[in-house]
Amino acid sequence: MIKDIVVSLGLGAQDPAGDFAISIADAFKAHVTGLAFSYEPIIPGAVMGGIPPEFLETQRVESDKKARDAVARFEAAANRIGVSAETLVQSASVSGAADRLAHIARRFDLVVVGQADRDEGLPDEVLDEAALFESGRPVVFVPFIQKAGLKLDRVMVCWDGSRAATRAVADSMPFLKMAKLVEVVIVASKPGKGDEIAGADLGQHLARHGLKVEVKKITSTEIDVPSTILSYAADSSTDMIVMGGYGHSRLREFILGGVTRSILETMTVPVLMSH
Repeated sequence: MIKDIVVSLGLGAQDPAGDFAISIADAFKAHVTGLAFSYEPIIPGAVMGGIPPEFLETQRVESDKKARDAVARFEAAANRIGVSAETLVQSASVSGAADRLAHIARRFDLVVVGQADRDEGLPDEVLDEAALFESGRPVVFVPFIQKAGLKLDRVMVCWDGSRAATRAVADSMPFLKMAKLVEVVIVASKPGKGDEIAGADLGQHLARHGLKVEVKKITSTEIDVPSTILSYAADSSTDMIVMGGYGHSRLREFILGGVTRSILETMTVPVLMSH
C-alpha cells in the first residue's frame, strides 16, 4: 500500500507533478512530501573567478525564491484538498540535487516527478533519471500536459517478460488494484504466437489478485515501439501506463534505453516505471 510519497516540485508557475502527487495522496489517504531544490549557480570553467560576487548572490537569491514559491504553491494545493503534507527545500548543485533526491526517495513508497523540460536545461532531466536509476523506488512520471488528478479507469501494463517489467508490475499493484480494467499489452515486431503465452500467464496472475484483466498483443511493423505504445494508449483512453525503465548509470552519467527515453520525451499520460 502507498502511504508515503515524495514529489520533486517543478519551479514554474504550473506544477503538474505536484498536483498529481497530491491527488495520489488523496486517493490512497497517504502523506506527501514536496521537495524543491534551490540550485547553486553554474559557473563555466572558462570564466571562473571572473564573475562578480554580487551576480552569484543574485542568482542564489532568485533560485531560492523559485524553490520557496514552489513550496508555497504546493502547500496551498495540499491544504485545499485536505491531504497530509509537508515540504522541504534543499540547496544543491544539479548533480548534488540528483544524489539527494535519490537518497531521500529511498525512505518513501513512491516518487513522483515531472516530465523533463528540455527547454529548461539540465536539472529536470538529471533529477528524473536519478529518481529512476538510483532511488530503488517506483517512479511516476507526470507529463507537461497533465491537468486532471489520478484516474484509474484503464491502466495499461507494457509486458515483455523482463526483470524491469516484472518489477514494475509488482510496484504498481496498489494502482492496479484500484483500476477498473488492467490491460496487459505485448508489442511484437511481427504477428505470431511466440510471446502470447507470457502475457496470458501474467493476465492469470493478476486475475488471481482479483483484477479485471485483458491481454492484448499489438504489432509494430516498423519496430517503433514507443510510438506504438503511445498511439495505442491514446486510442484506448488509457489513464496510466506501467512499464519497466531500462538503462543504467555510470559515473554520474545516466544512460536511458531507447524505448524508455522516447516514452519519457513524448508521453501524454502518467507513466509508472521501475528499474
